[in-house]
Amino acid sequence: MKKILLASTVLAITAAPALAADIKIGVILGFTGPIESLTPDMAGSAEMAFKEVSDSGLLLGGSKIVSVRADSTCVDSAAATTAAEKLITSDKVAAIMGADCSGVTGAIANNVAVPNGVVMVSPSATSPGLSALKDKGYFFRTSPSDARQGEVLAAVLKSRGIKEVAVTFTNNDYGKGLAESFSTSFKAIGGKITISAAHEDGKADYAAEVGALSASGSKHLAVFGYLDQGGKGIIQASLDSGAFENFILADGMIGESLVKAIGPDLNGTIGTLPGSESEVATSFQSMAEKAGVKKDGPFTAESYDAGALIALAMQAAGSADRAAIQSKMMMVGNAPGEKIMPGELAKGLKILKNGGDIDYVGATNVEFNKIGEVLGTYKELEVKSGKFETVKVH
Repeated sequence: MKKILLASTVLAITAAPALAADIKIGVILGFTGPIESLTPDMAGSAEMAFKEVSDSGLLLGGSKIVSVRADSTCVDSAAATTAAEKLITSDKVAAIMGADCSGVTGAIANNVAVPNGVVMVSPSATSPGLSALKDKGYFFRTSPSDARQGEVLAAVLKSRGIKEVAVTFTNNDYGKGLAESFSTSFKAIGGKITISAAHEDGKADYAAEVGALSASGSKHLAVFGYLDQGGKGIIQASLDSGAFENFILADGMIGESLVKAIGPDLNGTIGTLPGSESEVATSFQSMAEKAGVKKDGPFTAESYDAGALIALAMQAAGSADRAAIQSKMMMVGNAPGEKIMPGELAKGLKILKNGGDIDYVGATNVEFNKIGEVLGTYKELEVKSGKFETVKVH
């Protein structure tokens, strides 16, 4: 009798549906450092996706996602690696949304995430160098590589009749990669780089750097840095000395905090940022605004998509196991399958639960290439009346 009861109990347990549980997902971004004004909304966007999935009651038998935040600092690879190690070994997260800046993202991937078989989806690490990561299929990004941004920015300058420019870039993987991509593309269409010089973040005075840039003779200065530190310092020093008044920016410099810090002197500044003005992008912005997230904040849409993809991959795998998540990332992010838009995560979860296939389009028109990267589109921006406004989408 005991054997019969035991066998019945085992059978019942085996046949039972997966029990609801809390699933931890790491969110590692630079909550301190040179882009700290951007990251709260980036994290909030990913957590919007987590809440949407959790509230649906459809994820893995009613499981809920718990966000575990960690500080990448954006610039300190050692600190970022330590923070990621805690997420993976102590907090035991199933996957990571992040990191943000390219240098710390590469460090986390190489030293912690890939060796431990943990999926990382970065919403904002754009260095072309990350395309060469030996990631074993565990690293993805929802923002396009700067190999593409350099081409777009060069085309923007040509369309505006700008033929000569000085370049300064933050002295790290992001800055170097973008400066090289832009310089190559700009020269290829007949443009001239009068000087290309690195700057360090965190300095109190950038007069010497600006003096060298100004001596090159260009009237236009391209600043490939960070809006809350060195890049801002370069612009302020340029204006204070009268060295430059025409600025060209890339994604790391786009944000409200820069406009507020510099003031009206920034009007007329142009730049590029991943994103679009499509119907799905507008839909996401409406969702974000209702959730208290800046609706057009840099990399917020990419962060929502990163969080959503992780959750959908879990559902497709039928498990929060790290390797299982990795095995389904490409499937949920690419065609074929029923298209899933922002705010339709419950629909996607239901289709996957029933054995169907989805193609997650999301807020940024996600479609991965063979190494887990997206092509993406870019907004051409201009500061008008103290605000970044979209002029065109490329």
